[in-house]
Amino acid sequence: MNALRKISLLLIALSLAAGSIVAQQVLRLEDALAIAAESSPNIKRVKLSLERSQQSLKAQLAAQKSNFSFNINPLSFSKDRSFDDYTNEWYSRNSLSSSGTFTVAQPIPLTDGMVSLNNRLNWQNTYSEINDKELSTFTNNVYLRYDQPLFTYNQTKMALTELELTMENSQMSFDMQLLSLERTVAQSFYSVYQRQMSLQISQEEYDNQKASFEIIKNKVEGGLSRLEELYQAELNLANSNSAVQNAEVALLNAKDQLKITLGMDLSEELTVLSSISVNPVPIDLDEAINYGLENRLEIRQREIDIENAEFSLIRTQALNEFRGNLSLQVGLFGDNQKFQHIYESPSDNEQVGLTLQIPIFDWGERKARIKAAEASIKTQELSLSDQRIDIVSNIREVHRNLQNLLNQIDIAEQSVRNSQLTYDLNFQRYSNGDLTGMDLSLFQKQLSEAKNGISNAQISYKLEILNMKIQTLYDWETRRSIVPEEYKK
Repeated sequence: MNALRKISLLLIALSLAAGSIVAQQVLRLEDALAIAAESSPNIKRVKLSLERSQQSLKAQLAAQKSNFSFNINPLSFSKDRSFDDYTNEWYSRNSLSSSGTFTVAQPIPLTDGMVSLNNRLNWQNTYSEINDKELSTFTNNVYLRYDQPLFTYNQTKMALTELELTMENSQMSFDMQLLSLERTVAQSFYSVYQRQMSLQISQEEYDNQKASFEIIKNKVEGGLSRLEELYQAELNLANSNSAVQNAEVALLNAKDQLKITLGMDLSEELTVLSSISVNPVPIDLDEAINYGLENRLEIRQREIDIENAEFSLIRTQALNEFRGNLSLQVGLFGDNQKFQHIYESPSDNEQVGLTLQIPIFDWGERKARIKAAEASIKTQELSLSDQRIDIVSNIREVHRNLQNLLNQIDIAEQSVRNSQLTYDLNFQRYSNGDLTGMDLSLFQKQLSEAKNGISNAQISYKLEILNMKIQTLYDWETRRSIVPEEYKK
């Protein structure tokens, strides 16, 4: 592995040295995560959803404050012809008016009522043909009104609670997307790193094939080896060169995928810088399961789904229900032909109204809808139970994978050591003419596969540790919780 790290650092140094020709951006995993948090298309979409929830909640809170409005009718003219029963004559009537109403309305969230202060000012000029009179009058009506729903649920409080839950759900979705993004970025980042290592290994194999080709070429020219050995060496060299080209293409494709994940321009050049070293992280399975069940935001999201389903049941129960509305109004009304004398002889205006809605028969609609809503609640409760089972199952699976990957890393390290020793011994035999080029090619491939195998196993372990972090919302490497502060109890 020391040799691989040296090769990796050498490649990075060569990439940096080539920067004068093609500027490359060198990324560490931390840099990639920072870029993705700002530019990733998925993060942008979730941010917009979060902003939508924030603004909806802000609008609902603003709707609970006093609302000021002014409605104005600058000019209204009407001309009609009517029949007067008293005089038994048809007559014409003209009317010209202008009015405006100023209203201050204040919702009462505690009772779901509405209190409003209203002032309506009106000017009207009328002419009636029946008495040949024209009358111009100013009127003003100022009154205080209160409307209170009865025998039903509080719609204002429920709407606010639902928006608060939506906001909480959007915030959790955003935080979960950040964690998911960390995994996606890490996978794309390590994929590029893996392709870089694969290219280095392929290049190393190509260099070895070139060396063996030169050896057999000199032997054939000196009459020490058969010509078919040279043909085999040429074939091995061509295959090795093709492997290098395939590795280069795979690396470029992996880089493009990383750029898409990060939200970068595809024309930008980049290389990744990383040191893959695996230090086994001790993880207690029972402790991990407890963290998962206690911290996972999906559980709270399922609980929110249940609460929303219960709100839907409340609305359904209000369908065709017995309900009422109480209205109270007090005010002053004044009229006069002169504006300044409107309230010379005011009159009191009082109104009290009680309306009741009494359902009689709905053919079972309400009952059926209530059963459907109750079934929806039970469905959400099952989803919560399934979510808990999935969390436990996933944590158990990741824990087993981690144990297996540690074993695979040990096996891969031993395989690299043995493959390197085997290749060195057989290369010496090949140089002495005791081994064919085809046999040496098999040992070379075995060495390349072993080197790729240990790189793959180490990367898989790093990704699985990250997966356990996401599954439990606990960083097992630093031994600290990563639950956002707003969700801590």
